[in-house]
Amino acid sequence: MSVYGSIFRVSTFGESHGIGVGCIVDGVPPGLKLTEEDVQPQLTRRRPGQSSLTTQRQEGDVVSILSGTENGVTLGTPVAMIVRNQDQRKFDYANTSSIPRQ
Repeated sequence: MSVYGSIFRVSTFGESHGIGVGCIVDGVPPGLKLTEEDVQPQLTRRRPGQSSLTTQRQEGDVVSILSGTENGVTLGTPVAMIVRNQDQRKFDYANTSSIPRQ
């Protein structure tokens, strides 16, 4: 299952080898200030290619808020965000179609 939390429920979607990854955050009250600039520092902190332990793909990891805010303020509806993959290599995963990933 990819749903976490009880007050704020976070559902994740997407794959690293697909179009992108994202989340939907439910339970966000209306009236909170929230923009991409609030989220971006966390993505930048964990950006790939910064150490030998992470993928060396050069992804910008730029977040876009799709819904749940207007003019930088939450509406009280679920907030949907996506990070689109720019360096996707579907064929890197070709051999995993018959072998489960762990």
